[in-house]
Amino acid sequence: MTVAIVLAAGAPAAGLPTGTGEPLADRLAGQLRRAGADRVHTVTDLPALAALVDTVTGPVLVTGGDLVAHTAVLRHLATSPVGPTVALVLTDPPAAGATLVREERGQVVDAGPELPDATGVFGGALRVGADDLPALAAAARSAAVAPAAGVAVDRLFAALADLGTLTFAHRVRLLVAHRIADPAGLAAAEAALAGVDEDRAQLRLSVKERDDFFTTYFVSTWSPYVTKACARLGLTPTGVTMISVLFAVVAAVLFGAGGRPALVAGAVLLYLGFVLDCVDGQLARYTRHFSAWGGWLDTMADRAKEYLVYAGLGYGATHAGFRYGWALAIAAMTLQTVRHMTDAWYGVLHDEAARRPRPAGPAAGGIGGKLNAASTRVQADTGSVSYWLKRTVVFPIGERWALIAVTAALFGPLVSLVSVLVWGVLAFGYTGALRTLRARWMWVPVLDTVDATLHRDDGPLAARLPVVRPMGPLTLAVLGVLGPAVLLVVGLFRAAGDGDPGGLRWWLPVALVVLLVAGLGAGAAHNGPLDWLVPAALRAGEYLFAAVVGVVGGVPAWLVFGYVFVLTVHHYDLTARLEKRQAAPPLHAWTLGWEGRSVLLAVAAIAGFAAPAMATIGTYLLVVFVASVVLAWVVLPARAGRAAAVPVRGASPG
Repeated sequence: MTVAIVLAAGAPAAGLPTGTGEPLADRLAGQLRRAGADRVHTVTDLPALAALVDTVTGPVLVTGGDLVAHTAVLRHLATSPVGPTVALVLTDPPAAGATLVREERGQVVDAGPELPDATGVFGGALRVGADDLPALAAAARSAAVAPAAGVAVDRLFAALADLGTLTFAHRVRLLVAHRIADPAGLAAAEAALAGVDEDRAQLRLSVKERDDFFTTYFVSTWSPYVTKACARLGLTPTGVTMISVLFAVVAAVLFGAGGRPALVAGAVLLYLGFVLDCVDGQLARYTRHFSAWGGWLDTMADRAKEYLVYAGLGYGATHAGFRYGWALAIAAMTLQTVRHMTDAWYGVLHDEAARRPRPAGPAAGGIGGKLNAASTRVQADTGSVSYWLKRTVVFPIGERWALIAVTAALFGPLVSLVSVLVWGVLAFGYTGALRTLRARWMWVPVLDTVDATLHRDDGPLAARLPVVRPMGPLTLAVLGVLGPAVLLVVGLFRAAGDGDPGGLRWWLPVALVVLLVAGLGAGAAHNGPLDWLVPAALRAGEYLFAAVVGVVGGVPAWLVFGYVFVLTVHHYDLTARLEKRQAAPPLHAWTLGWEGRSVLLAVAAIAGFAAPAMATIGTYLLVVFVASVVLAWVVLPARAGRAAAVPVRGASPG
């Protein structure tokens, strides 16, 4: 249940008559109901607000009595998926007593009446998540005893920021929102409201403000029309996601079948599938139908679709006579997953760094600081050549799908896979080098802010290994990658020379021991400036070891691909939950850990049962994943709903 509160204290404009004759505060109350609030209260002072918040268990919308805005602005604030607590931020010239805000990566990192580096003005409205309600009540009581200068909602927000509550910024685009102080301001704001087509603006807002070059110019120019059609047909974002998966699966089958007509048809379907992949998010933003399940599913479906396309290309290249088609597909999937892991953790690092701004001084210089300043300048120069180059060179998903479609249609699966690998390696080298320098400058121990064991994917064996602290967990993880990497190269060279890579089977224990070196850092503090790279290094080590077992153990290449695919699904589940702020998978303890799975594979390969073992472990992990998904998204929420519906003994109905 969402509760809305109109805080009229300190806002004389709350009683001004609007165009319909009703006071502004009353119109706001009606708009809040239409924006989705279940209950709306109007309070005249901060102590009353604090007392009301003490009785609430769900999210709370708070607005001042001086806000003139489209109802859609309040609805977008109420349903914003960026975080539990969100504040409306405007670009209007600050009025006397206004609360200024400074933002970093969408987070409000400072708020107050005097901010020389302010990026916006508090818009007089905020949504506070259930977990932050105690802080909201405390802020209201703190602001109530402070000198009563300015509008109450501004004092409330400043006090909430002073308590360190993580607050995200919701900026107004295309729609209208203004804070007013007199009848002239009210008349001007209402005229601005009338001059905007609210539905058309919302449809335009469904498109991301900043996207990649291919998506911006070859998808978003017409995808809103598809979004509007899907809304009229009653399709849900999840339904559109499923249709896009179907398109990608058919495209993968056509790439595998080969032949020019099939390749061209596959390329067209891949493009249309990517359009639908954009439409599902646009539909969610247009209809405001957000859910944790939908966000998680979209992330997982994106990766599954891409890797199924790699499978189709690998099969097609092999079917066309290239011996290592599946090997290229495995390499592309491994590279992309490791890249995604670094992308996800660098994003977390950057968000955490925004909440811990570096002090000004000599440390602000150096190459890391200069790169950070240069990146900020380029990002601000929207639409420039340097802006688009920076966004394109990192090889985002739109560019990947465009490259796959064009190269597959014109040249075939082999050229498509090679192109993806070449651009992917170059992009990985570019982003890795720059991010390493910037991360050393920021120096944020981000893995220490989460469950490092969970995101390392350690199992019981890693937890029992001794801790080698002086070397650091990243150094140990990189050393662990070397064993399987060297043995894989040797095995591939033997296979290419018509030798028998099976003779390397007795070197598997050596590669395994080297890989397990990465486990010696499991219990150490992950507080180094580059320790955010540890999960990606562990993923690389496990995937390479699986490939080694496949080469040495004579496992069919398609089975190795399938096994690594299941591993990526398992690891993307962890990353998606991190990004969506969800709890750990309920059956994570049953997944054995990266080291447990690797040991089982090694033992089976030495015994001559590499293929059955890989199939068995992969199937087991897939079953655990599916069961965990059902538990997390179906069973446990249903139990929680039933528990919430049971009345507490002795409680009176409210």
